[in-house]
Amino acid sequence: MSLEALPGECPDHPQEECAVFGVFALGEDVARMTCYGLQALQHRGQESAGIAVGDGETVTVAKELGLVTQVFDEASLAALDGFVAVGHNRYSTSGGAASWEAAQPHISAIDTTLIALAHNGTLINTDEARERLSRQGLHFRSMSDSEVAAKTIGIATQRTHHLREGIRRMMETLEGAYAMVIASPDSLYAFRDPCGIRPLCIGRLPEGRGWVVSSETCGLDIVGAEYVRDVEPGEIVRFNEEGMSAEEGVTPRGRAACIFEYVYFARPDSVIDGQSVYQARREMGRVLAREAPAKADLVLGVPDSGVPSAMGYSLESGIPYADGIVKNRYVGRTFIQPTQAMRQLGIRLKLNPLPSVIAGARLVVVDDSIVRGNTSKQLVSMLRDAGATEVHLRIVSPEVRWPCFYGIDTDTQEQLIAARMDLEGIRRFIGADSLAFISLPGLRSSVCADHPGFCEACFSGEYPIEIPVPIRKKSFLSKTA
Repeated sequence: MSLEALPGECPDHPQEECAVFGVFALGEDVARMTCYGLQALQHRGQESAGIAVGDGETVTVAKELGLVTQVFDEASLAALDGFVAVGHNRYSTSGGAASWEAAQPHISAIDTTLIALAHNGTLINTDEARERLSRQGLHFRSMSDSEVAAKTIGIATQRTHHLREGIRRMMETLEGAYAMVIASPDSLYAFRDPCGIRPLCIGRLPEGRGWVVSSETCGLDIVGAEYVRDVEPGEIVRFNEEGMSAEEGVTPRGRAACIFEYVYFARPDSVIDGQSVYQARREMGRVLAREAPAKADLVLGVPDSGVPSAMGYSLESGIPYADGIVKNRYVGRTFIQPTQAMRQLGIRLKLNPLPSVIAGARLVVVDDSIVRGNTSKQLVSMLRDAGATEVHLRIVSPEVRWPCFYGIDTDTQEQLIAARMDLEGIRRFIGADSLAFISLPGLRSSVCADHPGFCEACFSGEYPIEIPVPIRKKSFLSKTA
């Protein structure tokens, strides 16, 4: 569901890994631009924020736990002087280690030169690399896979004397999903895994003032950069005083862009692979109205990501749309820990129904996903308490039956209600009068009919990158391992 997790609460919707941002611009305040970019991408991660800046001689990093506006102020930005920068927002996981060491960008030394790396995604085979690097005398400050990537690049660059060769070595060695940016003292680098699972785009500042890379186009918009293109799967792109240059790092594989970006992760005003996220969500609602019609008086969307889809459902079905659920936007992330009694209120801290709108009405309620099911159950109960006579829940993603290992916080199948129950079992657990999910073909057609390929593993169990056996054994239910 489209709700952030409270401290100590197990989230009932997929959580995304993080956001990356980078700037190369001579004579510009690149730290401030990166701060703006990270604010635009704050929805992708709220645990920590960091910025690293290169000034031609060295790289300086500042990072801390908290939101971007809590980590950076005028004084901290003024101390980050240079012309190349990378930034990172990290998301908070249930039970994950929130620490300064895990915050990014990660610094790695190449002889006497420093580089800073920021990563969106998850690497799945870092244990062996960590052990190998440890035997070579390298010390790790965190359990982060991103730190393994940074140190892999650093030690390979020491041997080859070319940073792009160090990046290439990492791309050849480490498997998984990654959209990464690196700041060296004088250059910005951006590169993606050979399947292009996580998004990364390139923009150009007006009047040729410089270059920007961002996890989403909304990050380009906030600094006035014009979208140029995406970083291609397997590609390494460098930005320096000579401009932009690109080369193949590793051979691209079958395209497998994360389809959940359109369903939930990305901001609605972003464009991914040429497709407006907002328009895709509207179309999901229209498709779902055709696939799973319902007799009702009103259509409601669960804020925020469910609202465009609810509008689409309303347009296609002819059932009026209403704003019947109000979201408190200041509860989800806080340093004030809720009491257990307050935490048990769960969804009521974040959403509040409007009885004056929904009392006595039959409702179609549109949301983005159901993962664990607990929040959906509370939502249905809350709507009934507010006077709804019927609640028909419609979900604009298929059933999430398989864990994700590429940057989403659903790494065990046991967490997923659809892996343990059939449709009727889920409906009874949630307490809805009816329940329906969009079909996988319907979701594909909503996003882009001619897209070169998506990662749909969480729906289908077909993983574009082979999952190591040890991970499969601990993550899959015994009947599917």
